[in-house]
Amino acid sequence: MMQKIRLTTAIAFGLLASLATTAPTLATAEVCTTQSQMKPADRDSLAAAAAALAARVQASDTAGLQSLTVADLAKDFSGVESVVASTAPRLKDAALTVDQVYVLEGTELKRAADGSNPDAQFFCSLNKSTAEVDFLIPQLPPGRYGFAIVQSKSAAPWRLSFLLRQEQGRWLMAGFYPRPTLAAGHDGVWYWTEARQMVKSKEQWNAWLYYQQAATLLQPAAFVQSTHLEKLRTEAAAAAPPALSDGISPDAPLVVKGTDGVEYHFTALGTDDSLGKEKVDVVTHLKVETMGDAVAAKKRNTDAMVALLSAYPELRKAFRGVWMVTETAGQNPFITISATTEIH
Repeated sequence: MMQKIRLTTAIAFGLLASLATTAPTLATAEVCTTQSQMKPADRDSLAAAAAALAARVQASDTAGLQSLTVADLAKDFSGVESVVASTAPRLKDAALTVDQVYVLEGTELKRAADGSNPDAQFFCSLNKSTAEVDFLIPQLPPGRYGFAIVQSKSAAPWRLSFLLRQEQGRWLMAGFYPRPTLAAGHDGVWYWTEARQMVKSKEQWNAWLYYQQAATLLQPAAFVQSTHLEKLRTEAAAAAPPALSDGISPDAPLVVKGTDGVEYHFTALGTDDSLGKEKVDVVTHLKVETMGDAVAAKKRNTDAMVALLSAYPELRKAFRGVWMVTETAGQNPFITISATTEIH
Protein backbone atom coordinates (compact mmCIF):
# COMPACT_ATOMS: atom_id res chain seq x y z
CA MET A 1 0.00 0.00 0.00
CA MET A 2 1.44 3.33 -1.03
CA GLN A 3 1.80 5.89 1.73
CA LYS A 4 0.53 9.39 1.07
CA ILE A 5 2.32 12.38 2.55
CA ARG A 6 -0.30 15.04 3.21
CA LEU A 7 -0.06 17.59 5.99
CA THR A 8 -3.31 19.02 7.27
CA THR A 9 -3.80 22.00 9.55
CA ALA A 10 -2.65 21.07 13.03
CA ILE A 11 -5.38 20.69 15.64
CA ALA A 12 -5.06 20.85 19.40
CA PHE A 13 -5.04 17.39 20.91
CA GLY A 14 -3.98 15.43 23.96
CA LEU A 15 -4.72 15.51 27.66
CA LEU A 16 -2.52 16.22 30.65
CA ALA A 17 -1.00 12.84 31.40
CA SER A 18 0.19 11.33 34.64
CA LEU A 19 3.68 12.55 33.80
CA ALA A 20 2.56 16.02 34.76
CA THR A 21 2.11 14.94 38.34
CA THR A 22 4.91 12.42 38.66
CA ALA A 23 7.79 13.88 36.68
CA PRO A 24 10.55 15.87 38.40
CA THR A 25 10.98 19.57 37.89
CA LEU A 26 10.99 20.35 34.19
CA ALA A 27 13.73 22.13 32.32
CA THR A 28 13.16 25.57 30.87
CA ALA A 29 10.73 25.41 27.96
CA GLU A 30 12.42 24.64 24.65
CA VAL A 31 11.46 25.82 21.17
CA CYS A 32 8.66 24.14 19.22
CA THR A 33 7.92 24.77 15.54
CA THR A 34 4.58 23.73 14.06
CA GLN A 35 4.30 22.58 10.46
CA SER A 36 2.83 25.90 9.27
CA GLN A 37 5.94 27.69 10.60
CA MET A 38 8.53 25.24 9.28
CA LYS A 39 10.83 25.67 6.35
CA PRO A 40 9.62 23.45 3.50
CA ALA A 41 12.79 21.36 3.62
CA ASP A 42 12.31 20.57 7.33
CA ARG A 43 8.63 19.80 6.87
CA ASP A 44 9.19 17.56 3.87
CA SER A 45 12.11 15.63 5.38
CA LEU A 46 10.28 15.02 8.66
CA ALA A 47 7.11 13.93 6.87
CA ALA A 48 9.06 11.60 4.59
CA ALA A 49 10.83 10.02 7.55
CA ALA A 50 7.52 9.46 9.38
CA ALA A 51 5.99 7.92 6.25
CA ALA A 52 8.96 5.55 5.90
CA LEU A 53 8.65 4.46 9.53
CA ALA A 54 4.91 3.90 9.22
CA ALA A 55 5.41 1.83 6.06
CA ARG A 56 7.81 -0.47 7.88
CA VAL A 57 5.38 -0.87 10.77
CA GLN A 58 2.59 -1.72 8.32
CA ALA A 59 4.81 -4.31 6.63
CA SER A 60 5.93 -5.67 10.03
CA ASP A 61 9.48 -4.99 8.86
CA THR A 62 11.12 -4.79 12.27
CA ALA A 63 14.63 -5.14 10.85
CA GLY A 64 14.07 -2.19 8.55
CA LEU A 65 12.49 -0.20 11.36
CA GLN A 66 15.41 -0.96 13.65
CA SER A 67 17.82 0.36 11.00
CA LEU A 68 15.95 3.69 11.15
CA THR A 69 16.06 3.91 14.96
CA VAL A 70 18.40 5.80 17.28
CA ALA A 71 21.09 3.62 18.83
CA ASP A 72 19.90 3.84 22.44
CA LEU A 73 16.50 2.42 21.43
CA ALA A 74 17.73 0.05 18.71
CA LYS A 75 20.10 -1.80 21.06
CA ASP A 76 17.17 -3.33 22.96
CA PHE A 77 14.41 -3.56 20.38
CA SER A 78 12.34 -6.42 21.76
CA GLY A 79 9.69 -4.13 23.23
CA VAL A 80 9.25 -2.29 19.94
CA GLU A 81 9.14 -5.57 18.03
CA SER A 82 6.28 -6.75 20.25
CA VAL A 83 4.33 -3.55 19.67
CA VAL A 84 4.89 -3.73 15.91
CA ALA A 85 3.76 -7.37 15.84
CA SER A 86 0.45 -6.44 17.46
CA THR A 87 -0.02 -3.26 15.42
CA ALA A 88 0.85 -4.37 11.88
CA PRO A 89 -2.21 -6.64 11.39
CA ARG A 90 -4.45 -3.67 12.24
CA LEU A 91 -2.91 -1.67 9.39
CA LYS A 92 -3.42 -4.25 6.64
CA ASP A 93 -4.49 -2.59 3.38
CA ALA A 94 -4.89 0.77 5.16
CA ALA A 95 -3.92 4.02 3.47
CA LEU A 96 -1.35 5.88 5.57
CA THR A 97 -1.27 9.67 5.66
CA VAL A 98 1.19 11.91 7.50
CA ASP A 99 -1.18 14.26 9.28
CA GLN A 100 0.86 16.47 11.60
CA VAL A 101 4.53 17.20 12.26
CA TYR A 102 6.36 19.31 14.84
CA VAL A 103 10.03 20.16 15.30
CA LEU A 104 11.17 20.21 18.93
CA GLU A 105 14.47 22.04 19.40
CA GLY A 106 16.15 20.43 22.38
CA THR A 107 19.77 21.07 21.52
CA GLU A 108 20.13 23.47 24.45
CA LEU A 109 18.96 20.95 27.03
CA LYS A 110 21.53 20.44 29.80
CA ARG A 111 22.27 17.18 31.55
CA ALA A 112 22.33 17.17 35.35
CA ALA A 113 25.60 17.02 37.28
CA ASP A 114 25.20 13.25 37.66
CA GLY A 115 24.86 12.88 33.88
CA SER A 116 21.13 12.18 33.88
CA ASN A 117 19.00 13.61 31.11
CA PRO A 118 16.61 16.48 31.89
CA ASP A 119 12.85 16.52 31.57
CA ALA A 120 11.90 18.77 28.66
CA GLN A 121 8.85 20.81 27.81
CA PHE A 122 7.87 22.27 24.46
CA PHE A 123 4.98 24.70 24.04
CA CYS A 124 3.58 24.85 20.50
CA SER A 125 1.31 27.79 19.73
CA LEU A 126 -1.22 26.93 17.04
CA ASN A 127 -1.79 29.38 14.20
CA LYS A 128 -0.83 32.38 16.34
CA SER A 129 -3.76 31.72 18.68
CA THR A 130 -3.96 31.08 22.42
CA ALA A 131 -4.39 27.34 21.73
CA GLU A 132 -1.34 25.17 22.33
CA VAL A 133 -0.08 21.65 21.86
CA ASP A 134 2.45 20.91 24.58
CA PHE A 135 5.00 18.13 24.99
CA LEU A 136 6.30 17.15 28.45
CA ILE A 137 8.96 14.54 27.78
CA PRO A 138 10.85 13.01 30.73
CA GLN A 139 14.60 12.31 30.64
CA LEU A 140 15.14 13.56 27.09
CA PRO A 141 18.76 13.58 25.85
CA PRO A 142 19.83 16.88 24.27
CA GLY A 143 19.13 16.99 20.54
CA ARG A 144 16.83 18.12 17.76
CA TYR A 145 13.57 16.20 17.77
CA GLY A 146 10.46 15.84 15.70
CA PHE A 147 7.01 14.53 16.52
CA ALA A 148 4.85 13.13 13.73
CA ILE A 149 1.36 11.70 13.56
CA VAL A 150 0.45 9.25 10.81
CA GLN A 151 -3.20 8.33 10.35
CA SER A 152 -4.33 5.01 8.91
CA LYS A 153 -7.57 5.04 6.95
CA SER A 154 -9.54 1.81 7.08
CA ALA A 155 -12.63 0.33 8.71
CA ALA A 156 -10.71 0.32 12.01
CA PRO A 157 -8.35 3.31 11.80
CA TRP A 158 -5.28 3.73 13.95
CA ARG A 159 -3.01 6.65 14.79
CA LEU A 160 0.74 6.06 14.66
CA SER A 161 2.74 8.68 16.54
CA PHE A 162 6.52 8.85 16.33
CA LEU A 163 9.15 10.74 18.28
CA LEU A 164 12.16 11.27 16.01
CA ARG A 165 15.68 12.58 16.63
CA GLN A 166 17.85 14.15 13.95
CA GLU A 167 21.30 12.61 13.70
CA GLN A 168 23.77 13.59 10.97
CA GLY A 169 20.95 15.07 8.92
CA ARG A 170 18.69 11.98 9.20
CA TRP A 171 15.47 11.70 11.17
CA LEU A 172 15.54 8.47 13.20
CA MET A 173 12.86 6.93 15.40
CA ALA A 174 13.25 7.63 19.12
CA GLY A 175 9.80 6.47 20.22
CA PHE A 176 6.69 4.78 18.80
CA TYR A 177 3.13 5.26 20.13
CA PRO A 178 0.36 3.45 18.18
CA ARG A 179 -3.25 3.92 19.30
CA PRO A 180 -6.69 3.12 17.89
CA THR A 181 -8.92 6.06 17.06
CA LEU A 182 -12.18 4.13 17.47
CA ALA A 183 -13.64 2.06 20.30
CA ALA A 184 -16.76 -0.01 19.62
CA GLY A 185 -17.05 1.87 16.34
CA HIS A 186 -16.99 5.39 17.80
CA ASP A 187 -14.30 8.06 17.98
CA GLY A 188 -13.18 10.20 20.89
CA VAL A 189 -15.43 13.11 20.04
CA TRP A 190 -18.44 10.78 20.13
CA TYR A 191 -17.51 9.56 23.63
CA TRP A 192 -16.96 13.16 24.74
CA THR A 193 -20.40 14.15 23.43
CA GLU A 194 -22.04 11.12 25.03
CA ALA A 195 -20.33 11.90 28.34
CA ARG A 196 -21.84 15.39 28.30
CA GLN A 197 -25.30 13.92 27.73
CA MET A 198 -24.75 11.45 30.55
CA VAL A 199 -23.90 14.32 32.88
CA LYS A 200 -27.23 15.92 32.00
CA SER A 201 -28.96 12.58 32.69
CA LYS A 202 -27.26 12.31 36.11
CA GLU A 203 -25.30 9.23 35.01
CA GLN A 204 -22.10 10.27 36.74
CA TRP A 205 -20.34 6.91 36.62
CA ASN A 206 -21.04 6.36 32.94
CA ALA A 207 -20.04 9.93 32.14
CA TRP A 208 -16.78 9.69 34.05
CA LEU A 209 -15.77 6.48 32.28
CA TYR A 210 -16.79 7.81 28.86
CA TYR A 211 -14.63 10.88 29.45
CA GLN A 212 -11.72 8.51 30.13
CA GLN A 213 -12.45 6.63 26.90
CA ALA A 214 -12.56 9.91 24.97
CA ALA A 215 -9.18 10.93 26.36
CA THR A 216 -7.65 7.56 25.45
CA LEU A 217 -8.76 7.91 21.84
CA LEU A 218 -7.83 11.56 21.41
CA GLN A 219 -4.42 11.63 23.10
CA PRO A 220 -1.62 10.57 20.71
CA ALA A 221 0.97 9.88 23.42
CA ALA A 222 1.14 10.11 27.20
CA PHE A 223 3.52 13.08 27.13
CA VAL A 224 1.28 15.20 24.88
CA GLN A 225 -1.28 17.66 26.22
CA SER A 226 -3.11 20.69 24.88
CA THR A 227 -5.14 23.74 25.72
CA HIS A 228 -8.10 22.45 23.76
CA LEU A 229 -8.46 19.09 25.49
CA GLU A 230 -7.63 20.52 28.88
CA LYS A 231 -11.34 21.31 28.69
CA LEU A 232 -12.05 17.58 28.53
CA ARG A 233 -10.02 16.98 31.67
CA THR A 234 -11.82 19.82 33.45
CA GLU A 235 -15.20 18.45 32.43
CA ALA A 236 -14.25 14.95 33.54
CA ALA A 237 -13.12 16.19 36.93
CA ALA A 238 -16.35 18.15 37.38
CA ALA A 239 -18.43 15.13 36.40
CA ALA A 240 -16.64 12.68 38.69
CA PRO A 241 -18.90 10.93 41.21
CA PRO A 242 -18.21 12.06 44.79
CA ALA A 243 -16.61 8.68 45.53
CA LEU A 244 -14.00 9.39 42.82
CA SER A 245 -13.50 13.12 43.34
CA ASP A 246 -10.18 12.54 45.10
CA GLY A 247 -9.09 9.88 42.65
CA ILE A 248 -8.77 6.12 42.97
CA SER A 249 -5.55 4.19 43.62
CA PRO A 250 -4.17 1.27 45.65
CA ASP A 251 -3.68 3.71 48.54
CA ALA A 252 -7.14 5.24 48.13
CA PRO A 253 -9.40 2.49 46.78
CA LEU A 254 -13.08 2.67 45.98
CA VAL A 255 -14.76 0.53 48.65
CA VAL A 256 -18.00 -1.24 47.67
CA LYS A 257 -19.96 -3.51 49.99
CA GLY A 258 -21.75 -6.62 48.82
CA THR A 259 -25.17 -7.62 50.12
CA ASP A 260 -23.45 -9.97 52.55
CA GLY A 261 -21.38 -7.12 53.99
CA VAL A 262 -18.11 -8.15 52.32
CA GLU A 263 -16.01 -5.14 51.26
CA TYR A 264 -14.38 -4.99 47.84
CA HIS A 265 -11.48 -2.58 47.36
CA PHE A 266 -11.26 -1.36 43.77
CA THR A 267 -7.97 0.34 42.93
CA ALA A 268 -8.66 1.39 39.32
CA LEU A 269 -11.56 1.78 36.89
CA GLY A 270 -11.25 2.10 33.13
CA THR A 271 -12.55 0.90 29.79
CA ASP A 272 -11.50 -1.74 27.26
CA ASP A 273 -12.40 -2.45 23.62
CA SER A 274 -10.11 -5.41 22.93
CA LEU A 275 -13.01 -7.84 22.43
CA GLY A 276 -14.38 -5.71 19.59
CA LYS A 277 -17.99 -5.85 20.74
CA GLU A 278 -20.87 -3.41 20.20
CA LYS A 279 -20.02 -1.54 23.41
CA VAL A 280 -16.84 -1.10 25.40
CA ASP A 281 -16.31 -2.94 28.69
CA VAL A 282 -15.59 -1.64 32.17
CA VAL A 283 -12.20 -2.76 33.50
CA THR A 284 -11.84 -2.91 37.27
CA HIS A 285 -8.84 -3.77 39.44
CA LEU A 286 -9.52 -5.44 42.77
CA LYS A 287 -6.99 -5.53 45.60
CA VAL A 288 -6.95 -8.60 47.85
CA GLU A 289 -4.68 -9.85 50.60
CA THR A 290 -4.51 -13.44 49.34
CA MET A 291 -5.52 -14.86 45.98
CA GLY A 292 -6.70 -18.34 46.97
CA ASP A 293 -7.29 -21.16 44.51
CA ALA A 294 -8.88 -20.66 41.11
CA VAL A 295 -12.37 -21.64 42.25
CA ALA A 296 -12.31 -19.22 45.18
CA ALA A 297 -10.77 -16.45 43.05
CA LYS A 298 -13.43 -16.81 40.36
CA LYS A 299 -16.27 -16.71 42.91
CA ARG A 300 -14.78 -13.62 44.54
CA ASN A 301 -14.51 -11.90 41.16
CA THR A 302 -18.12 -12.75 40.33
CA ASP A 303 -19.31 -11.53 43.74
CA ALA A 304 -17.31 -8.30 43.26
CA MET A 305 -18.96 -7.76 39.87
CA VAL A 306 -22.39 -8.21 41.42
CA ALA A 307 -21.52 -5.76 44.19
CA LEU A 308 -20.24 -3.18 41.70
CA LEU A 309 -23.30 -3.33 39.44
CA SER A 310 -25.64 -3.37 42.41
CA ALA A 311 -24.03 -0.21 43.75
CA TYR A 312 -23.92 1.50 40.35
CA PRO A 313 -26.63 -0.08 38.16
CA GLU A 314 -26.30 2.60 35.45
CA LEU A 315 -23.15 0.79 34.27
CA ARG A 316 -25.37 -1.92 32.77
CA LYS A 317 -26.75 0.64 30.29
CA ALA A 318 -23.50 2.01 28.89
CA PHE A 319 -21.19 -1.04 28.92
CA ARG A 320 -21.25 -4.53 27.43
CA GLY A 321 -19.40 -6.28 30.20
CA VAL A 322 -17.03 -6.12 33.16
CA TRP A 323 -13.41 -7.19 33.49
CA MET A 324 -12.44 -8.03 37.06
CA VAL A 325 -8.66 -8.03 37.52
CA THR A 326 -7.78 -9.28 41.00
CA GLU A 327 -4.29 -8.40 42.20
CA THR A 328 -2.16 -9.27 45.20
CA ALA A 329 1.54 -8.83 45.88
CA GLY A 330 3.85 -11.46 44.42
CA GLN A 331 1.27 -13.28 42.30
CA ASN A 332 -0.08 -13.07 38.79
CA PRO A 333 -3.43 -11.29 38.50
CA PHE A 334 -6.60 -13.36 38.19
CA ILE A 335 -8.93 -12.08 35.47
CA THR A 336 -12.63 -12.77 34.93
CA ILE A 337 -14.68 -11.30 32.06
CA SER A 338 -18.48 -11.39 32.05
CA ALA A 339 -21.24 -9.67 30.11
CA THR A 340 -23.42 -7.43 32.25
CA THR A 341 -26.42 -9.60 31.29
CA GLU A 342 -24.70 -12.54 32.99
CA ILE A 343 -23.94 -10.73 36.25
CA HIS A 344 -26.72 -11.24 38.84
